[in-house]
Amino acid sequence: MPDPTARPGPDTGDGHAAEHDPVSGNAPAPGKLPIEFLLAPEFVRDPYAQYAGLRDAGPVHPVDFPPGMSSFLVIDHEHGRAALSDPRLAKNLQHGSALLQELAGANPAFADNMLSSDPPNHTRLRRLVSRAFTPRRVESLRPRVQEITDRLVDRMEGRGRADLLDDFAFPLPVTVICELLGVPAEDRDDFRVWSATLVVPSLDEEAVKRRDEVSGAIQTCFSRLIAERRAAPRDDMVSALAAPRDGDETLTEPELIAMLTLLLIAGHETTANLIGNGMLALLTHPDQLRLLRERPGLIPDAVEEFLRYDGPLERATLRFATEDLRIAGVPIPADSLVHVSLGAAGRDPAAFDDPDRLDVTRPPGQHMAFGHGVHFCLGAPLARMEAHIAFETLLRRLPGIALDCAPEELSWRGQASFIRGLNALPVRF
Repeated sequence: MPDPTARPGPDTGDGHAAEHDPVSGNAPAPGKLPIEFLLAPEFVRDPYAQYAGLRDAGPVHPVDFPPGMSSFLVIDHEHGRAALSDPRLAKNLQHGSALLQELAGANPAFADNMLSSDPPNHTRLRRLVSRAFTPRRVESLRPRVQEITDRLVDRMEGRGRADLLDDFAFPLPVTVICELLGVPAEDRDDFRVWSATLVVPSLDEEAVKRRDEVSGAIQTCFSRLIAERRAAPRDDMVSALAAPRDGDETLTEPELIAMLTLLLIAGHETTANLIGNGMLALLTHPDQLRLLRERPGLIPDAVEEFLRYDGPLERATLRFATEDLRIAGVPIPADSLVHVSLGAAGRDPAAFDDPDRLDVTRPPGQHMAFGHGVHFCLGAPLARMEAHIAFETLLRRLPGIALDCAPEELSWRGQASFIRGLNALPVRF
C-alpha cells in the first residue's frame, strides 16, 4: 500500500517522483482549529462527538496548540497509524520550537528517555530498559498484583461506597510500579501527586513553577534511590538498571532518572485510567456489564474493547516534522508539531464497525491505545495483566457495583492534557 504520509514534490530528475496520497490526494488544509477546541468543556467531556463532526472535513486539521506554533491534528486510524511509524516525525525536542523546549524545561518526564528520543539513541535506551523489564519479571508479579487487588477490595467492600479512582484504580498500579521499581512505600503518595503535575502541558507561570519544584523533588528522590541501590542492590528495576555489567553499556545518571520518571508515570497513569474509563463504560452499559459477569472469560477481549472505546490516552505524545511532508495530502511544513488522536482513531468507522457501540464480544482489532511503531508501550503487558485482574476481581467480589451519581455529573481531566481520565468515579455496591 502506498505510504499515506508520502512527501510531496515533483520529479527532480533523480528517479524519485512525488508520491500521490491514495486517500486524499493533494488536499488543501481545512481551517485551523482554535486551542479552545481542545479546552472546551464539551470536548473534555466527550471528544468523540467533536471528532465525529470533523471527519467529513478530512483526517488532518491544523490546530492552534501550542498557540502560535504550526501544529496539526490527525484524527483517523490509517493516517494516524502511518504517522506513528514515520521516521520523519521525530520525538527529540531539538526539532521543536523554543516554546516546546521551554515547555519541557527541567521536566524529567520529557528529558532524554525512550519517549523523547529517536533511533539510534531510542534503540539503545529501549534495549537497556528491556533487559530489566522482561516478560518473566512482569509475569512473576501476577500473584502480587492479585494480592494488592484483593486487599484494596477488602478495604472498600464493607463501606458500601467508594471513589473507585482514589480507592482502587490509582492505588493498584501505583503500588505495583513502585514495588517493581523499588520506590519506598513512604514516597508513593508523593509520586502520584507529582505525576499528575508533570502530565499537564501548561505554560502558565504557576504551573511552570510547580512543575519545576516537582522535577527537583523527583530528581532528588531518584538520585538517593540510585545511590542506595548501587551500594546495596536489591531485586528491583532500579538495581537492575543502575548496576554496571562487565562489558555492557549502562545508562548515565540523568538518563536513568529520566527513564525511572517515565516508567513511574506511564506505569500507573495508563492502567489507572484504563480501569476507570473501562468501569464507567460498563456501568453505563448494563447489558455489557451483565454479559461480562456471566461470561468472565470475555474479560481479555473486553479490556481491548475498553482500550479502543475510551482509552487512557486521548492523544499520542508529541511528534515533530523533520522535513516538509504531507499527511493525507495536507502539507506539513518542517518543524511542525503533529498530534495523533488515539481516541479518534479508535472510533474511526473506516477501521471499526459501529465504532460508537461498546461491545465486549468484539474481536480484538488494531486499536492504537498503546501506540504503534518503535514507541509502542513497553509496559503494555503489565497494564493488560493489571486490568484483567482488576476487572475480574471487581465483578466477582462486588456484584452489585453501580454508578453512584448521574453520568453527567462526572468530570474529566482537561487542560489540554493527552491523558483521558476522570477526576473521580463514585460507585456503590
